[in-house]
Amino acid sequence: MKLFYHCFGGAHTSITCAAIHLGYLPMDRVPGSQEFNSVPYYDKMEDKNCGTPIYLGRDELGIDIYAIGLKNACHIMIPAIKSYLNTNDIQSKDLLFVESLVKLHPITGIGGFLSRKLHLVSIGRPLTVWGIRRRYGVFVEIVSRVKESLSGDIGIS
Repeated sequence: MKLFYHCFGGAHTSITCAAIHLGYLPMDRVPGSQEFNSVPYYDKMEDKNCGTPIYLGRDELGIDIYAIGLKNACHIMIPAIKSYLNTNDIQSKDLLFVESLVKLHPITGIGGFLSRKLHLVSIGRPLTVWGIRRRYGVFVEIVSRVKESLSGDIGIS
């Protein structure tokens, strides 16, 4: 199975969820700024990588975990991917797409714009971390629900 956490740019919330899922970030507390800076790909995605799944690792159930930025096109891209696979006799049931851009703190968006668009990383990245830390419990909840569903071998979206 392949699990894709997706968000707008693939640099912050999807990476955060994937990192929590794989144990790079803790589930039992809000991590410090340095912990975010050590997460692979956090605040490092470029526009040219949008739409390209980034492999972050394999979880304890043997599921491959990816992060992907889909801009505002997730409502088009996910059905298109699944349709393409079905048309080519590839089972899309082994794909799970999880929206991770929920209840985003506005500061995260501002920081992401400064870091990724204006290349003001030294200003933008700390703002993204500040915003993600304020909503960290939401991301832990998303990952917890996904893991619970997967361990019970329940629903695939």
